[in-house]
Amino acid sequence: MKTKGILIVVSGFSGAGKGTLMKKLVEDYEGYSLSISATTRSPRPGEENGREYFFLTKEEFEKRIADNALIEHAQYCGNYYGTPRDYVEEQMTLGHDVILEIEIQGALAIKKQYPDAVLLFVAPPSAAELRRRLMGRGTETAEVIDKRLRRAAEEAQGIEEYDYLLINDDLETCVKELHAIIDAAHHAPVRNEEFIEKIRQELGGN
Repeated sequence: MKTKGILIVVSGFSGAGKGTLMKKLVEDYEGYSLSISATTRSPRPGEENGREYFFLTKEEFEKRIADNALIEHAQYCGNYYGTPRDYVEEQMTLGHDVILEIEIQGALAIKKQYPDAVLLFVAPPSAAELRRRLMGRGTETAEVIDKRLRRAAEEAQGIEEYDYLLINDDLETCVKELHAIIDAAHHAPVRNEEFIEKIRQELGGN
């Protein structure tokens, strides 16, 4: 039986399909909350403030940093990204598993604050597929795509810091694997200390 929610940090190469994966997970299963990040980048076509991101100016973002209103923040491709603290902690207290979709710097920063967080890295089946997906967006220049691919090469050096690696080849399969990992994490002894102690007492402390 779930009590306090789990913090799930999802990272991955730009173009690996993280956003689609998270949306499908929330559609197919109950008990998940997607955290909305703040960013200073411009909205892409179809994105709305307060839905995909909280779009802030550089000055607004830096004020939140100064006020300690973010549990993590980092710069990526010239823009700030960060996670609002209040929303995450409120949702976990309500028993919801909170999913953060952030890059590797932020993920490692969160792990230091929340050691029980589950870190997952999403990757495409190949580098060629990653380039194809980035080009298929039709929203970025060739220069930006090359920059993202160089960034992906750097991020590949930090994958070993994560708890799990998910290969997003087939969406349906990947969603089921993700849900199974999170469900199993609820049964980890570290998250069931009260139950373990209760059993020990009933067994006479043995």
